[in-house]
Amino acid sequence: MKVLIFGSGGREHALAWAIARSPRVTEVVCAPGNGGIAQVARLVPVSLSDLDGMVQVAVAEQADLTVVGPELPLSLGLVDALQLRGLKVFGPTKAAAMLESSKSFAKRFLQRHKIPTANYAVCKSLVEAEKAIEFFHAPIVVKADGLAAGKGVVICQSRRAALEAAQGLFTGKLLGSQEQQLVIEEFLVGEEVSFLCLTDGNHVSPLVPAQDHKRIGEGDTGSNTGGMGVYSTDSILEPEMQEWIMHHIARPTVRGMAQEDSPFVGVLYIGLMMTARGPQVLEFNARFGDPETQAILLRLESDLLEALEACVEGRLAKTEFRWKPGASACVIASSGGYPGSFQTGFAISGLEDAAAIPGVQVFHSGTAMVDGKVCTSGGRVLGVAAASDTLTEALESAYRAMEKISFAGMYFRRDIGHRALNKSGSRPGSR
Repeated sequence: MKVLIFGSGGREHALAWAIARSPRVTEVVCAPGNGGIAQVARLVPVSLSDLDGMVQVAVAEQADLTVVGPELPLSLGLVDALQLRGLKVFGPTKAAAMLESSKSFAKRFLQRHKIPTANYAVCKSLVEAEKAIEFFHAPIVVKADGLAAGKGVVICQSRRAALEAAQGLFTGKLLGSQEQQLVIEEFLVGEEVSFLCLTDGNHVSPLVPAQDHKRIGEGDTGSNTGGMGVYSTDSILEPEMQEWIMHHIARPTVRGMAQEDSPFVGVLYIGLMMTARGPQVLEFNARFGDPETQAILLRLESDLLEALEACVEGRLAKTEFRWKPGASACVIASSGGYPGSFQTGFAISGLEDAAAIPGVQVFHSGTAMVDGKVCTSGGRVLGVAAASDTLTEALESAYRAMEKISFAGMYFRRDIGHRALNKSGSRPGSR
């Protein structure tokens, strides 16, 4: 069986790695892929912003299943285009993907279906934003409406700062492109949890929960990023709480999209804040998270390909998931200066030594092969992931592997999993 994956990040490397392990798979193709994905898949060049180009690749490859990794191709309608051509594709349609591609759509959807979320206002001008901000107490959250690669959320400590953030989004100063509307939101206090589910548009199956670390600095300080590390343990959410989230959030979301004639098939990523008044939806993503996928798939014992096919074919209810007990973690190595300006093209050393550590997998995010050498090509460069019986052991393995890797300007956080470790009183070994 031939599988085509669209994408070029650590998420797609993890997907390619997991799919290639299926005994039914004869070939994995990735477009455009990266230096690490080339080790498990044949690469095909394409731009992820070129809808026609991606369609041409899919039609030429005629894969038995196509998996769309990133949010941009989903928002462009790649799934719709491939379905029109009779190709089997995993991922939501353009209309369903609006849960991620439009924050205002998502907030209004949550309100319509009485799914718990923060109070909000949608603003289409700076004048509207200024009026709305007066109804919120600081801190105030200002969100870009459209896709922003995890960098479109600004937490403001005053109304003045919130107004400046709104101005920056409307003018394009903050993200480089002008937002036509934005969302003003109340600030929620609690711990964030990434709750991912697979769905065939009717049945919903949860994956193991994870906790991301979005801030660039240790202690969760500094700018938001696409994610600097993540861990997954069964203790993140008690079984009763998982079922509450399924009953009050996940299933109502899938049911609501079906009722609105936009059935959601694919991965529903629910970003939650666990507050004193219960779980609240921070955001939806319409695809696998990055770096959550790297940690989650390390714990998956059953066949990922079978589950993805079951979603596309509407038979997810009959699919069994088997998970490794224990824990997994993924630590991101980034280019110096990320998420701001950074340089690329630096050779990476130590990859083989890192991957030789038991339980470790090194997933490539922003790498490319240059003259036979693996070099940096993005902001988030590598995801060093490990699984073990305990979170402490998983983190020890990941950091031991990270210390063997080197490239100019390399940066990584040394406190991934700190909340869970503080609760348990454990610490990873010296590193």
